[in-house]
Amino acid sequence: MIFAAAVLCALAPVGVSRADEVNDAGVVRLIAGSILYHDVSDLWSGFRRESGVDANFEVVFNRPSFEIFNGTLMPNAGGTINSGGDTSKVYAGVVWEIESDLGPFFNVGLGAAVHDGELTTTQRDKKQLGSRVLFRIPIEIGYQFLDHHRVSTYFAHVSNAGLADKNNGLDVLGLRYGYRF
Repeated sequence: MIFAAAVLCALAPVGVSRADEVNDAGVVRLIAGSILYHDVSDLWSGFRRESGVDANFEVVFNRPSFEIFNGTLMPNAGGTINSGGDTSKVYAGVVWEIESDLGPFFNVGLGAAVHDGELTTTQRDKKQLGSRVLFRIPIEIGYQFLDHHRVSTYFAHVSNAGLADKNNGLDVLGLRYGYRF
């Protein structure tokens, strides 16, 4: 996972300009907090076993970042805590964002998450995630207003991509507020 992010960052400068040369706002680009519905059914993972609400906090960094394919590729890191004692996680990766001067924005990412959930279990109210480190794919669509404030719908999926015997996966979906520096 980290290798894939490093390859993307290494290839990005070829034929593109570095976004951090344009943006002198400092190291942190964005801080965001979310309230998320935990283990949503009928999405990527397909079924629900765990419960509760997740509180999520994330930081998106300006450096290193690259302009690529009409968007900006940036590193991110964050964590999610489950209110019901089910799976919580910390994560890091990259997000690629397209934004409009009119306010709408879209981003998608790729990274790795380390969780405290079950690897294998016979409990019917727990997911079997198969490995401690999981792939993480976030998707966000929203609107930026008053230069710095953002609201969005946020989705993230974690799973081991079938690399372990058990791979139930886990989806979260909810609302996010962000402050962009």
